[in-house]
Amino acid sequence: MILVPDTTVALADADGEPALRRVVRSAWSGGALPIVVVARDGTALAAALADLPAALVKAPAAEPGIAWFVHGARASKAAVADVTAALLWPFRYVWIDPETVTSLLEAYGAVPGRILRPSFGARAGFPVLLPASLLDRLAGMTGLHAEEAVARLVDEGTEQRLLELGDPGIAHDVSTPRSELPAYHGPPGPSGGPPPDWNAALAAHAQRQPKGRARRSR
Repeated sequence: MILVPDTTVALADADGEPALRRVVRSAWSGGALPIVVVARDGTALAAALADLPAALVKAPAAEPGIAWFVHGARASKAAVADVTAALLWPFRYVWIDPETVTSLLEAYGAVPGRILRPSFGARAGFPVLLPASLLDRLAGMTGLHAEEAVARLVDEGTEQRLLELGDPGIAHDVSTPRSELPAYHGPPGPSGGPPPDWNAALAAHAQRQPKGRARRSR
């Protein structure tokens, strides 16, 4: 759910392309589908997204914030029945690397039901992965900004996991030029936990077997 309260900034240049286009491409490349852009004026944005898999949804009458996210998420669930979580992505976070998106999705698969929030240098940022089961609670937080709504969920007992992903775009929005971003480090390890060692049991079994005599070759 990409929230676009300011069409002018969304279409402004971000290192050679419209800011919103960069965000959608990052979400798409990272595997976050379907992509829903919630905005007041979708007509102005349509040309920038013409060849990208993003649906434009007209924003509700409420002020920009968590109400826009809920509106877009419900529209997504109506179109794709098995949506179980959604990324809350303010469009100003244009420098997110696709690997960050993939890491969040992989981590959610390992611990469904939790809020997953990425961090860079221990600084929490965006996009935030929110379980669809929280939509009704979020709908009751009309008037809150995204940051405030996530904080309230955590205060009320929803478990949150912070993931250090080494991506400066998590904590620096479009106000920081790309050339001035800190260095990208990438995830320090698999976000969904260590990969399984598929051959471990086979290797252990082989070590327990008695060694036979070596056969002579002729």
